[in-house]
Amino acid sequence: MLILLQEKRQSNKLAMGKSEKLLLKILRGTSDNDIPFEQLCELLTNLRFEKRIRGSHHIFAKEGIEEILNIQPKGSKAKNYQVKQVREVILKYKLGGQEDNEI
Repeated sequence: MLILLQEKRQSNKLAMGKSEKLLLKILRGTSDNDIPFEQLCELLTNLRFEKRIRGSHHIFAKEGIEEILNIQPKGSKAKNYQVKQVREVILKYKLGGQEDNEI
């Protein structure tokens, strides 16, 4: 049982490290064209946004956040203007701190 808990903790650390790297990449704003769509969705979920899907539109909303983020894939990547919108929301509401799911 202890081994399973340790493995789970290690996998969570890896996932958080990946989310942190993606968050930093988004906040830098130097590679908006190179953000994987699925990872962007995962980041928003980690930031406690609620997700619903309508066709290819992935719609994210969060209580206390005025904006609704509507993102779509362009191949396997997120669209650059939508990455910019996500960055603006993260900065405006100061998301990504310890209180936001340890990112």
